[in-house]
Amino acid sequence: MADAVPPAEQNGPELARAALDAALKKRAARHQAAAEARAKGESPARYRPRGYSGPGPDPRDPAKLGDVLSRLMKSRGWQRPTAEATVFGEWEKCVGPDIATHSRPVKLENGELTVEAESTAWATQLRLLARTILTRIAGTVGNNVVTKLHIHGPAAPSWSHGRKRVRGTGPGDTYG
Repeated sequence: MADAVPPAEQNGPELARAALDAALKKRAARHQAAAEARAKGESPARYRPRGYSGPGPDPRDPAKLGDVLSRLMKSRGWQRPTAEATVFGEWEKCVGPDIATHSRPVKLENGELTVEAESTAWATQLRLLARTILTRIAGTVGNNVVTKLHIHGPAAPSWSHGRKRVRGTGPGDTYG
């Protein structure tokens, strides 16, 4: 019945029946060829079923998300932006908990990192530890991501704004 209707005009159950008949004919031909090969004393051609990967590693095996992201970042050239983002996102991991509690990264441009300390005393201390901080950052995110540090104290509020203000220096030693 499936042979009576051209394949272009088949639909639904007729098309399914035609596909099944074709698969059964192909299977029967394969079994016939194997039986003839055995009759001649030859070994029948072995085939590997599709989708079977075997006991060893296979490129179709599931991959870890971290491995896939690493390959993607490498292929797109995103290593440097990722390393720069790590400096801001994992500041405590980069410099250690003591320094991280008293400072924060503000800006990173052209390998120069601007760090704001919580007080002028800590700014002075961080300037003395600049080489150590650069070494720790390089150990965490890689070399040449941060090449220079600019360390400054806290930003004091400006007293020179508004309609009612008094001329003069203002409370100069209150902040910092």
